[in-house]
Amino acid sequence: MDPKINIITLGVSNLARALHFYRDGLGWPVSSAGNEHIAFLRTGGVVLALYSRMSLAEDVTVDPDGHGFRGLTIAHNVAQREQVDSVLAEAVVAGATIVKPAVDAFWGGRSGYFADPDGHLWEVAWNPHFPLKEDGSIDLPV
Repeated sequence: MDPKINIITLGVSNLARALHFYRDGLGWPVSSAGNEHIAFLRTGGVVLALYSRMSLAEDVTVDPDGHGFRGLTIAHNVAQREQVDSVLAEAVVAGATIVKPAVDAFWGGRSGYFADPDGHLWEVAWNPHFPLKEDGSIDLPV
């Protein structure tokens, strides 16, 4: 298998609310490929899809009422240490809840976590060991 991730789909309880958070609150561009049932947002390489939690669970054939920590976070890396705090603040203004305020991390960077309106966990991180390329992707060491 060719190692790549193309789309991350978040199951959301209210598509309009989720779209408002990401598009209007965070300013992420939305593709015209979506419709009243699904939205696709451009994130610099990987697509973020927003889809009904019930419909997604039905498609996967799992119980939609699952809750709690699923062992998954999504990371948004930034180029400078100070940006961690400003991105977390921007997320709060958009409607996020801070789960863990920004702290200097044991691994030498800085990070904090927020939950979007559906409780999906996002890490905002500055990692001096993973510099960002000009296109915003991580320059991961070989």
